[in-house]
Amino acid sequence: MQKFLSVRRAALLLSCCAATISPHAWAEEPDTEDAGTITVTGRRISQSAEAIGEDKVSNVVGVTREALLSAPSGISGLKMLEQLPGFNVQTDGPLGLYEFGNSVQVRAFNLDQIGFVVDGIPTGRSDAFGGSPVFRYVDNENLGVVEAAPGAGDVGLPSYSSLGPIISYKSIAPQDEIGLFVSQSFGDNDLKRTFIRFNTGQVGPFKAYVSRTKLDSDLWRGAGSVDREHWEAQLHADLGGDSWARFKFVSNDFFDYDSPFLSRALYNSTTPSYNGKTGRDIGYIVAPPNTTPGYQPTAAGIAYSNSAYINSYNLAINVRQDKLYGATLHLGIADNAWFESTAYWEDKGGYGVSPDSYSNSRSIYIGQVAIGLPVNAPRGTQFGRSGVGGNRYGITTKFHIDLGNHSIETGVWAELDKYHRTQARYNTTDGSPASPADLNSLVFLRRDYRSERNITQAFLKDTAKFLDDRLIVDVGFKALSMDYDYFGYRDYADYYRNVGTTAAPRYVAGWGRHGASVNYTDGFLPMAGLIYKLDGRSQIFASYAENTALPKGMDDIYSVVPSTGVLAPKPKAEKSKNFELGFRTNQAEFYGALAAYYTKFDNRIAITAIPLAGSTVLESVYTNVGRVEAYGAEFTGTYKPAFLNGLAYFSLNATYNHAKFKDNLPNGTALAGKYLPDSAKWIVNGGVTVEPASWLVANFSGKYTSSRWSTLVNTPGSSIPGFTIFSAYVDIGDGITLGPVKGVKARFNLDNVFDKDTLSFISPSTSGDGNFRPQSPRTFQFTISGEI
Repeated sequence: MQKFLSVRRAALLLSCCAATISPHAWAEEPDTEDAGTITVTGRRISQSAEAIGEDKVSNVVGVTREALLSAPSGISGLKMLEQLPGFNVQTDGPLGLYEFGNSVQVRAFNLDQIGFVVDGIPTGRSDAFGGSPVFRYVDNENLGVVEAAPGAGDVGLPSYSSLGPIISYKSIAPQDEIGLFVSQSFGDNDLKRTFIRFNTGQVGPFKAYVSRTKLDSDLWRGAGSVDREHWEAQLHADLGGDSWARFKFVSNDFFDYDSPFLSRALYNSTTPSYNGKTGRDIGYIVAPPNTTPGYQPTAAGIAYSNSAYINSYNLAINVRQDKLYGATLHLGIADNAWFESTAYWEDKGGYGVSPDSYSNSRSIYIGQVAIGLPVNAPRGTQFGRSGVGGNRYGITTKFHIDLGNHSIETGVWAELDKYHRTQARYNTTDGSPASPADLNSLVFLRRDYRSERNITQAFLKDTAKFLDDRLIVDVGFKALSMDYDYFGYRDYADYYRNVGTTAAPRYVAGWGRHGASVNYTDGFLPMAGLIYKLDGRSQIFASYAENTALPKGMDDIYSVVPSTGVLAPKPKAEKSKNFELGFRTNQAEFYGALAAYYTKFDNRIAITAIPLAGSTVLESVYTNVGRVEAYGAEFTGTYKPAFLNGLAYFSLNATYNHAKFKDNLPNGTALAGKYLPDSAKWIVNGGVTVEPASWLVANFSGKYTSSRWSTLVNTPGSSIPGFTIFSAYVDIGDGITLGPVKGVKARFNLDNVFDKDTLSFISPSTSGDGNFRPQSPRTFQFTISGEI
């Protein structure tokens, strides 16, 4: 009923606004760059060349600024990709802000094997622990375009995690005129979001802006909230001629509470769970008194010893404070040559909290106190703190020169990423999960290690034009060297080892800290591509690219402690080969692109049981488990029929992806011929946009995701069925003026219009069944914005 009333209120407000608005137009934002020749035009499709990757040798698709400004305010940098062909994006919540609730699949790869670049700065790995997920560093109001290559990113882009896919986020430039832009959003789950950006305008050779976002919302399921404060600043300096400099700063302060994964049985059960809810509404709880049935003490004298308390939201927290600094210098050396370099520094910190039951904490405490570690007996439910921190430094350089019909580029990228991870359990002041942590009362130690990634990449590329520029040939290669170092306490067994099971067990001293140093180098990773222009509007393109990447999850790989105490074996670098062939066209009523691809992925990383050197005992470790092969097609298109006189246009993105394992696991588990888990064979999304008046734009769209497996072995019954989610928005105003305020606009967004209740996010397992996150329910958001 509450959702229905929210929609009804939105409709009434929409009617009132429509009745009072005046039909004046004003351009709210400048384009970030010349969009080129515009064919299909509309207030939401003014960058057709970006949308289809015109003049790119590989399949490149884009989310334009117009689409970004029509999306729900505060949408994450990953959720922005869900409307692009090739990308299977599943997130927790309508905005996708929960960091542990994001999954991305594209062709044969997942989120850890995609490269991300923000204004020329690589973001490194996407791990929520220790990594730099892109959504910490972007706001949709400050973006000009998001450009994605699903299979073969440009050879000059910096990334050590990409096996082909590269996504570039490009910010808007500061405006020439002084101004203040403000946007205020309200929505379900008590959402409040304020965005404000101040532009200095042109002051001598300088222009700049600074923006602040403050978002507060309750979780859509269970107790808890999301709080995000985000700052961005950019200074652009004109150095004369074709030379310029840009300085960039981002600060992201994020705090949220966790929500639990659900088993299929729990999701389908009609019996109320620990928070009294069923199905998709199951979430963590506010800790009840220990006299509540089901929560009474299970250990004499320990008030909060009942393991049911691990479902309390108070001890399921994520805190991140991240800052990114960047400086770019572009020098126009001559009419045919330029040099560009970007230096950057990222300072990252924070921690995560998870609960631990009294019985589990006590069993580990007994072992650690027996060897003299400074630990204290558990008082109840424990506060588990995982600290993350580090610094990442880097520099990219690129030199470009035009020589006749050749454009030559060469460059070098270097980065050092230092990371420190700690993990320990502490008491709360009285053992209650609702009480403050007592960080002076350590219960047990788990991890304390440091890791470094030292990266060097060099590239050389030649773009040649023939046949009066109708044929463009791209040939290049990159060389990539990746050093990885790890040292510290990997897990419990580095502190102590239990060698007995009697009432008074015997312990031996911990094995101590361990270290590993590995190098991965490939001096020749080629990329070749071509474009043949059939005429001024249509192109055929083809490309081939080889890539290698640092094995994903290196910290997790070396944090596993085999029973022998030795280091986990060094995995091989992940490798890929990507082939593409496609066609794109930009016509008066239609623009679109169709690409067919074949991808071969070697040395996939997974955890499996294998015998280690010098032992016949099977040990579960992360290691290389074989090959993956994927092939399919991706289509994107927009059609604006002339007979409708500009009233409406239609868009369609479609992906067919056939991705299977080629090898069995080393332990004999049969995987060859099985589909990749969480990989949808079909993803189709499309919609219609109408512009019935100069002050009104409305859109209705839907996205279909076909069935997906939740297990590597494709266990019968372990798939989740396909589903379709519909969304809609209405923009009113598009540039009206109210006194000193110009560009006034009201936007209404409705996500999951028909309130589809289904499992969406998959956490796969080898066999049996996976764990899941449900699709969030229908959610309404209202945004009003304007500029002074």
